[in-house]
Amino acid sequence: HVQLVESGGGSVQAGGSLRLSCAVSVSSANDYCLGWFRQASGKEREWVGSLDSDGRINYAHSVKGRFVISKDNRKNILYLQMNSLTPEDTAMYFCAAGLVPSAACTNGGWTNRDGRWGQGTQVTVS
Repeated sequence: HVQLVESGGGSVQAGGSLRLSCAVSVSSANDYCLGWFRQASGKEREWVGSLDSDGRINYAHSVKGRFVISKDNRKNILYLQMNSLTPEDTAMYFCAAGLVPSAACTNGGWTNRDGRWGQGTQVTVS
């Protein structure tokens, strides 16, 4: 059983920063592909980035250089540090987990094979 709980969302001015957290409750969390996704109002869900079971991280072009994914392995918390935020980053942010090979963890398609989701946390940039 996988439980994912996001937190840290809120409102921020353009150019500001925000850090999201995702508490991952599952045995052998390090075996999972973990990722961040977002969905703006009226738009499809968009992949933000993923951390594979080998520790490699991949990012979407839209956030590369601004967002940083990290994980506290002791606490099993996945983080998304968001810098230089713009109004286009406004969305509901979700974390996801899946037991997929590292090679499949390089984009967001892996959730179609095995995706478990948190409830999301809202980020608003004005």
